[in-house]
Amino acid sequence: MATLTALPEVAEAIAGRMPVLFDGGIRRGTEVFKALALGADAVCIGRAFCYGLAAFGEEGVVKALEILNRELHDVMQLAGTPNLKAIGAANVRRRP
Repeated sequence: MATLTALPEVAEAIAGRMPVLFDGGIRRGTEVFKALALGADAVCIGRAFCYGLAAFGEEGVVKALEILNRELHDVMQLAGTPNLKAIGAANVRRRP
């Protein structure tokens, strides 16, 4: 089962007793948005970090984080979510 597919069930089982960290190969801001919408409290961005580091060292990491942040900001605007707390399950459609 894909990590993103399992996320809502895990978040429901945890029921706020501890933070849910999503580590599923995040590469884009849209993926951050989906993970937050499906119940993650935070996402791990190791892949983007490593790509930036391998390409351009410290500057590459900064650039990768800037890109993720910009993409997340853009998708939040398109979805009409003014802040991270406003992102929720209603912002995504799940396949049956």
